[in-house]
Amino acid sequence: MGEQPLVAAPDLRPVRPSREPAPPRKRRRHKRLSSPLTRRILAVNLLAPILLVAGLLYLDRYQEELVAAELQAMRTQAEMFAAAIGEGAVVEEGQSFLELSTEPARQMIRRLAEPAGLRARLFDRHGELVADSRLLMGPGGVVQIEDLPPPGGVRGVDDMLRRAYGYIWSWLPSERSLPTYVERPKQQASDYAEVLRALGGEAATFRRHSPVSNLYLTVAVPVQRYKQVVGAVMLSNPGTEIEQAMFQVRLTILQLFIAALAVTVALSLYLAGTIARPIRRLALAADSVRRGHGRKSIPDLTGRGDEIGELSGSLRDMTEALWRRMDATEAFAADVAHEIKNPLSSLRSAVETVARTNNPEHQKRLMAIIQDDVARLDRLISDISDASRLDAELSRAETETVGMASMLETLADVYRSTGLGRDLEAEEQGEEPVSFAVAVPEGDRLDVSGVEGRLVQVIRNLIGNALSFSPPGGCITLRGRRVDGLVLVEVEDDGPGIPENKLDAIFERFYSERPKQEKFGTHSGLGLSISKQIIEAHGGSIRAENRKDEEGRVLGARFTVSLPAV
Repeated sequence: MGEQPLVAAPDLRPVRPSREPAPPRKRRRHKRLSSPLTRRILAVNLLAPILLVAGLLYLDRYQEELVAAELQAMRTQAEMFAAAIGEGAVVEEGQSFLELSTEPARQMIRRLAEPAGLRARLFDRHGELVADSRLLMGPGGVVQIEDLPPPGGVRGVDDMLRRAYGYIWSWLPSERSLPTYVERPKQQASDYAEVLRALGGEAATFRRHSPVSNLYLTVAVPVQRYKQVVGAVMLSNPGTEIEQAMFQVRLTILQLFIAALAVTVALSLYLAGTIARPIRRLALAADSVRRGHGRKSIPDLTGRGDEIGELSGSLRDMTEALWRRMDATEAFAADVAHEIKNPLSSLRSAVETVARTNNPEHQKRLMAIIQDDVARLDRLISDISDASRLDAELSRAETETVGMASMLETLADVYRSTGLGRDLEAEEQGEEPVSFAVAVPEGDRLDVSGVEGRLVQVIRNLIGNALSFSPPGGCITLRGRRVDGLVLVEVEDDGPGIPENKLDAIFERFYSERPKQEKFGTHSGLGLSISKQIIEAHGGSIRAENRKDEEGRVLGARFTVSLPAV
């Protein structure tokens, strides 16, 4: 039963702190493609294929193999040209003196170069140009032959691609490092290093960079008769076939890359959408909870079955816990206002009355009432302070392994030896003291994980409650046992028991069901409520029941604390 009739709680408004809070940070709203997370996902996913295609497009080793094969083929053809000229276009002048026959040599160079598709030039031993497959002698003089592009040649997009390709690859280090091919109007053997080496009796190959073609290949071999060098044949190829092959390979790689790039971008956007958008929804919902008036809910994404779903569930649980904590705080504030108002009203009435009366006896009784109300306020404020800081203290405290068996034995010894909580005056007048009994299993510490000081507080609250109701000569029994992974601690007394309809209500704040002989206001009604709060913070539970005999008669009360065992 309550200590005073219930009255309406006053309107308690929270006191605004003296220090103004920092203004809320504005959240930037990102569009889909401008989201930082989307950009990071795109960057990470595109980096690998871009680096891969860059390496594939360079294809330096593949190009080198093509060039080497082409130069080998040109050298073989040049040796065939030189052998044919050495056999059919060399005449003997004087004793053991050989010279090139100009007209047959020209005819042979033109005839041999035409099916090979190469440009062939023949230099004599003096370094003079004798024949060039691109030059024809006619009645009007020398005519230069130039290959024309096929009808309806490359145009449009292909032409643009080829031009861009040629421009880009002309700046590659391997291409830019080549010497530039220069052809003078009057060619001499001294213009070409490979021809000079061929005139010295050694075949030579050379690569150059041409303004018309990025790659210009030349091969020069000596023309010999009876081991005597009479000239040099130089074959040249602008490398268009190699460039065309490289262009086709790179174009194929680019086409595959573009397709892969499109798929990668689409998948990246999809991945970013499945990550960034839900996170953004959760952030906006959390922001609306912080800003909004009224209860806002967090989107339920737990059906995703991934980490974002777990985050959504955690945010929802956190929000619900926040609302429950706010509700509990509001209810606690109302209860505190009610409980403090009762002794304050009594104190005010006593103070006003003592000022108007001159009767010493009345003044003495009123002063006693004032002292009781002040003491009651002191107890209320102490218990309220303890209850208000309990959650914060338990969240910060370090847990440790606590042996409940030794705790029960120690507390029983303390109460036996000190008389703590007993009515010593009644015992001096002949009443039998309350005894203590401890029943714990042999060799089992009954270890639990928790804050030892707070668990001691719970057991002391239960012992103090049992002492209040125990008759003279009664026994308070402390039991501990282990059941199905739980440690059960029971505190039993021989008192009148608890009304059946109040077994749950006794754990409510400020509820007090006290013995009739006890002085009014000696308890605040927070002891069992605080005990329940401590046990639930440790992941356990507490309940109350009556001990009964076989006939159903009440033998006393029993409080059972259940804690997870270690």
